[in-house]
Amino acid sequence: MDRRNKPATAGEEIIKAYTNGEAIRAWEFMGSHAQERDGQWGYIFRVWAPHAAQVAVVGDFNRWEEEANPLSPIGGGLWEGFVPGLDRYDIYKYSIRTRDGRTLLKADPYAFHAETRPGTASKLYELGGYQWQDHSWLEYRKKNPVYHRPLNIYEVHLGSWRRTGEGEFLSYRGIADYLVPYVKEMGFTHVEFMPLTEHPLDDSWGYQCTGYFAATSRFGTPDDLMYLIDQLHQAGVGVILDWVPAHFPKDAFGLYEFDGEPCYEYQDMRKGEHADWGTRVFDYGRSEVRSFLFSSALFWLEMFHIDGLRVDAVASMLYLDYGRQGGEWVPNIHGGNENLEAVDFLQKLNERIFAEHDDVMMIAEESTAWPKVSHPVSEGGLGFNLKWNMGWMNDVLHYMKLDPYFRQFNHRDITFSFFYAFSENFILPLSHDEVVHMKGSLLNKMPGTYEEQFHGVRVFYTYMLTHPGKKLLMMGSEFGQWNEWHFEYSLDWHLMDNEINRKTQAFFKAANHLYLEHPALWQEDFSWEGFEWIYADDNQANTISFIRKDDKGDFLVAVCNFSPVDRTGYCIGVPVPGAYTCIFNTDDEDFGGQGRGDKEPVKSTYTPCHGREQSIIITLPPMSAVIYKCTRKFPPRRKKEAKLAVKAPAAKPALRKAGEKPAVKEKAGKPALRKASAKPAVKEKSLHPAVRTKAQHPAVKKSPKEG
Repeated sequence: MDRRNKPATAGEEIIKAYTNGEAIRAWEFMGSHAQERDGQWGYIFRVWAPHAAQVAVVGDFNRWEEEANPLSPIGGGLWEGFVPGLDRYDIYKYSIRTRDGRTLLKADPYAFHAETRPGTASKLYELGGYQWQDHSWLEYRKKNPVYHRPLNIYEVHLGSWRRTGEGEFLSYRGIADYLVPYVKEMGFTHVEFMPLTEHPLDDSWGYQCTGYFAATSRFGTPDDLMYLIDQLHQAGVGVILDWVPAHFPKDAFGLYEFDGEPCYEYQDMRKGEHADWGTRVFDYGRSEVRSFLFSSALFWLEMFHIDGLRVDAVASMLYLDYGRQGGEWVPNIHGGNENLEAVDFLQKLNERIFAEHDDVMMIAEESTAWPKVSHPVSEGGLGFNLKWNMGWMNDVLHYMKLDPYFRQFNHRDITFSFFYAFSENFILPLSHDEVVHMKGSLLNKMPGTYEEQFHGVRVFYTYMLTHPGKKLLMMGSEFGQWNEWHFEYSLDWHLMDNEINRKTQAFFKAANHLYLEHPALWQEDFSWEGFEWIYADDNQANTISFIRKDDKGDFLVAVCNFSPVDRTGYCIGVPVPGAYTCIFNTDDEDFGGQGRGDKEPVKSTYTPCHGREQSIIITLPPMSAVIYKCTRKFPPRRKKEAKLAVKAPAAKPALRKAGEKPAVKEKAGKPALRKASAKPAVKEKSLHPAVRTKAQHPAVKKSPKEG
């Protein structure tokens, strides 16, 4: 039979999909898998090495001799071989003979487990044995898309959130005992782990990855990580994982020139290397690389039940000149600086992910003004469903670091983001990048005395929670850590011995739970329907006020005072007449404040202010934020009827008797003369009270009260 007419085997179909860039679950075929052949149990190995002259699998089991277990080419640049008698946790590498005669020892790109650094070998490990208990969470996730639900993320570096008393890492299972109840109690909805994919250097925080299918062994086995994720899900806490398809390190055992030549990376180093980072860039136009990355993304979502991926360094993927000077990059076919292959890759990545799981999050860390990052591909977007708002982060932190006197000249830093707040599905991040490398902790960014710094943290975070968009906070900020983050050490939990740090933690807990309880703060995050300005331009007072609304029209009023000046008697316009109760005040004594503010409901009056018919006079403590809720609405205001309309019936001539004296008749006739000589403006005012109201001068009348 002609080979060309034979039906393709399952393996051939997989190889075809892999080499065409269509494989999305390549981990099921590639790498190492337990298998029985000819009555013997062992492991089958498959690896992609298109330029290799020879490939073998080596390890302790064959004394690392490359001749002992050679692999055979099976097409498409793939190699395959079976080794009997192997067990879980056996270590191995691929011995690759290059075309120029060198021998390279490479870790398995598809390995599920690896040696703990400084070891670099892969370990045999089969997935599928863990018994998940998070079915209720997955059902909840499917029925509650993130767009109209609260999303308040706690960013965690697992190696430094908490350590043992001797400074050693806690295991995945050990840290679950502390992290799960803490995050739940603090009111965060999700945890975002900085990369947990295998990486050789602690200093990279996981962002220079060598194992795109391997959970780092620093904290235990893949099943142990599944346990941690499972425990978070059972507690109602979602899990996001940082994922890095932008670049990879040049470690000799990793993807770097895998078969002796550029393989996973671009061949042209003007596209294929980030010199500043010392890393290589994936070749997004190569089909096998696409299959590798598509599969890695789906792997974490399916095999580890991850709820979302935060895709790191998207901007570096999109621009050919990112981090490069003139002459160091190659324009695209249109002469531009856009990496068209990367754009197409990201669009196809998101399309494939959402086709499989439409309830997950694909979050772009994109730091430029690239349009429609979080818009569907069908609308010309990149296809993510969320994007970090890096512009907001830079602006607001610049503002908060200023002496309050100078904030009046930089007022746009806290208002400009509202102009574009609904152009993307934004997450407002205060991430690890802002509390490291001499940038100082969140607390240490604030000017003023030690006590004033805590006031600044509280007003900033309340502004952040009430601003449209989802939220992310780096660990340690929630209890006022003084030192900036260091990956080598545990957070400064000893600070909880101090009253001010305990009260700061109590503030974050209360603020997070307030956020969860009020749909107005998250239900319409991505639409103007959920936001309305009260007054944006009070730069001299360093103050802004606005309204957040849910889809039923229920609303909250937020007022932020970024100055150290007490603004008792501050007037703001409100949407409806009623009694307004202060439901949250950052100056509360329980939070470390002085207890100033409105303790009783404030009743509105019909004093026009900020373009509204009614207003309230509130107490606005120094460096504080307050949130008011209308707890009792007043009935609509009645308009007075014109007096002339009431008297008119009694003046009708038809009611007069024929025998009345002429004098009475003369008096009855005088109004007609008056009417003829009356000035129209007077007559108009008497008939139309609304005109009389408009003729007043609200700005003049309200200024003494505001003032």
